[in-house]
Amino acid sequence: MNTDKKQGKLIVFSAPSGSGKTTIVRHLLGVKDLDLEFSISATSRDKRGQEIDGKDYYFLTTEAFKSKIKNDEFLEWEEVYRDNFYGTLKTEVERIWALGKNVIFDIDVSGGLRIKRKYPDETLAIFVKPPSIDALKIRLKKRKTESDDKINMRVAKASAELATAPLFDTIIVNDTLKQALLEAEDTVSKFINS
Repeated sequence: MNTDKKQGKLIVFSAPSGSGKTTIVRHLLGVKDLDLEFSISATSRDKRGQEIDGKDYYFLTTEAFKSKIKNDEFLEWEEVYRDNFYGTLKTEVERIWALGKNVIFDIDVSGGLRIKRKYPDETLAIFVKPPSIDALKIRLKKRKTESDDKINMRVAKASAELATAPLFDTIIVNDTLKQALLEAEDTVSKFINS
């Protein structure tokens, strides 16, 4: 790790799919004073739509992902669905810290909590909560990116993820997006400047 510069902080955003965490993270990346750089996750799933390797995700084959797990190259990783891996490469965090920036993550609940356990003092773990499960289901349907079966699977997973919310440092309820963005900005700014 680079010892010349003050080590950056880790800002973790986790939430059930469809809660709005990605929208909040994108907003925060545009706030210059926060000095944030997005941590690009690695995944073994196929690209969706216009996703770009090295920008949206590092797309790896399942075999390559498993090899990196074996070589202890991940800060955290999880098999989200069968043979569908997601994780954060240690080199990604090192790359961002070397730029003198703070790392912002848009990752699943388990991964977020693992990072918090590994770096308790440097990490702010924020859970973005939908106003309700029904609202979440409506948001997922509006995306029109997945089948009803996949949506139902995500909604079932969301119930378990919502139970982990108290383990996070902060919970932001994304009922009104404008309010959630302001709350996120204020919370992250206070943590970075503390």
